[in-house]
Amino acid sequence: MPPLARRNLFHDKIRLTVTLTGIVFAVVLIVVELGLFVGFTSTTSGLIDHSNVDLWVTSKHVPYIELGAPFSERKLYQVKSVPGVQEAQKFITHWTQWQRPDGRQESVQIVGINPDSTLGRPWNLVQGRVEDLKTPNAIVVDELYKEKLGVTRIGEVFEVNHRRARVVGFTNGIRAFTTSPYIFTSFKNAQDYAAMPADQTVYVQVKVAPGADVQQVQRQILERVKDVDVVTNHQFSRMTQVYWMFTTGAGVAVLLAAALGMVVGFVVVAQTIYATTMDHLKEFGTLKAMGAPNRYIYKVILTQAALSAVMGYVLGMFVSAFVVRASQSGGAAILMPWQMAIGMFFITLLMCMGAAIVSINKVTRLDPAMVFKG
Repeated sequence: MPPLARRNLFHDKIRLTVTLTGIVFAVVLIVVELGLFVGFTSTTSGLIDHSNVDLWVTSKHVPYIELGAPFSERKLYQVKSVPGVQEAQKFITHWTQWQRPDGRQESVQIVGINPDSTLGRPWNLVQGRVEDLKTPNAIVVDELYKEKLGVTRIGEVFEVNHRRARVVGFTNGIRAFTTSPYIFTSFKNAQDYAAMPADQTVYVQVKVAPGADVQQVQRQILERVKDVDVVTNHQFSRMTQVYWMFTTGAGVAVLLAAALGMVVGFVVVAQTIYATTMDHLKEFGTLKAMGAPNRYIYKVILTQAALSAVMGYVLGMFVSAFVVRASQSGGAAILMPWQMAIGMFFITLLMCMGAAIVSINKVTRLDPAMVFKG
């Protein structure tokens, strides 16, 4: 690393501060937009990804989990008869109405499960137990939606689709992609809240026996059970994510915002690094007049950009960590998996190096004689 690069960078503390501020702004902006996209994507398929299920039996042509259509629960017993099926359970998701104590109504999504099964259970329970859902009219809601639903404590009684509902537990961080919170309850209660006939279900969740081939079990279910689709957990998750993030256009909007953030970040970084180079234009002219080759000057400028990128990335990720943490208590979570954190380093480095190239073009056309002019 040329010592000149480090000296140029740290000589003017104010200019360095401005440069790093621009980089940090760009890093945080990109992290927020990409993190929102990752958070939204994870939220859309949360019920599926945490279900502990291998296969989903659905009505024909169901595009995403919230749009399931009821079918006869007799298909459950047909599924159970398929070799390789260790467990099969009925499962319901259905939109309905929640009435607050003040009389205002909110849309919610009822999620009906078998509390005795490990499939489809609510996760991140902070109060209560899943087994408590076996009591009459019992429901579990998420702490994020307490204010929205008018809930303050366990034991409170509300109305769901004009039927009694009693809060027996709270989860933390189970977000719904729509404005309708998930309300977990037993399968029987869910049928009542959804006004669904007692002999119907919306999904059949399947757990494949250890050692059995998932694809083979999938094919056998399709052969034995008529008028259904059978998809793997991963396939159903991807279908739901693609529908919400791309078919509805929500994900495209977030991605465009992230791309705009990268453009804005590049412009900010390019401007600050270009200004830094221009401040040292005479010094570069002096080096050229002394016979320094262009490649040395290029190395100085690129090294300055790389040092700025590293420092800006570290500071930017420090700020981003606080932003990500603060978002966890809100309705829209910003997620930053380690893969994105690593990728952000290369994005930051690319922005700074690209900005440095703009400055190099100016130095390349520099006339060494300028240092001898008044």
